[in-house]
Amino acid sequence: MGKLYLFLLLSQLQYPLMGQDAPSFSIEILDNEARQFVDDSTEIAVVGSGFTWTEGPLWIGDGKFLLFSDIPNNKVFKMDTDGKISEYLYPSGFMGDDFKGEEPGSNGLVLSPQGKLILMQHGERRVASMKTTLDNPKPEYEVLADRYEGKRLNSPNDGTYDDRGNLYFTDPPYGLPLQMEDPHKELDFQGVYCLKPSGELVLLDKLSRPNGIAFSPDYSKLYIAVSNPQHAVWYEYDVISEEKIANKRIFHNATALIGKEGEQGLPDGMKMHSTGYLFATGPGGLWIFNQAGKPIARIHTGEKTSNCAFTPDEKTLFLTADDYILKVSLK
Repeated sequence: MGKLYLFLLLSQLQYPLMGQDAPSFSIEILDNEARQFVDDSTEIAVVGSGFTWTEGPLWIGDGKFLLFSDIPNNKVFKMDTDGKISEYLYPSGFMGDDFKGEEPGSNGLVLSPQGKLILMQHGERRVASMKTTLDNPKPEYEVLADRYEGKRLNSPNDGTYDDRGNLYFTDPPYGLPLQMEDPHKELDFQGVYCLKPSGELVLLDKLSRPNGIAFSPDYSKLYIAVSNPQHAVWYEYDVISEEKIANKRIFHNATALIGKEGEQGLPDGMKMHSTGYLFATGPGGLWIFNQAGKPIARIHTGEKTSNCAFTPDEKTLFLTADDYILKVSLK
């Protein structure tokens, strides 16, 4: 990306770089299989910056805009097709009156089958639905899940729906000030759950740091990222029913890369392409995996990269990377 083009692009943003150096990008083709999506000339652009920690990108097809969380600032932002960014929800995940700019807001954002905005509310330690419509956002929420067997959840992180309306989500400790050692932590594990339309909450597995989550296109397999520096992996499961996943195996192991130069970040958010290729954020930026768990390309962002989202036509991929929003043009 040329410096002049980058300057012109950033000069139009509502949230400028504030004196920071722009991240550097590179695309690493590991197998020619990846060229159906990206190549050496694929365009990657900064389309938003100046946030604190971005997460949960979600493209709203009907309204044609992107939503994303800025967790430490307790806000959800909106970016329209012209690139204009505006505040969409505040507060987004911590509802206390004593917000000091430290309590986390929403993390993952999901659209329900009924078209409702579902928020993984880190600060309130719950999964909630925005009561109002997408075109009339208000910080009014209905609690969908906040306890398992009477104990408060840790801090719901990311979620996805299956084709039967069940919401699967992860619950690591990242929203708690002291995480694993936080005195307010009530559960002695970190869970992966299925929330049924009836409201029943089913524990599917316990993992050290469950994070991103996605289904295969036919919903027969479930993928979960583990953001544990000592065991940085992506798992693959067979989906037996909404109450059971089985045959847990490592889809890909990135532990050996953790701590190496240019490999900032951990397995985090992910999205499944309709062709069955998994786009997953992890060490260094974004990874593209084929169905065998082989990485076929990597997009190096120069930043810790938390999550990603496709537009409906899958021609554009948005990345939340530290304090940036990045846009990748796909084939």
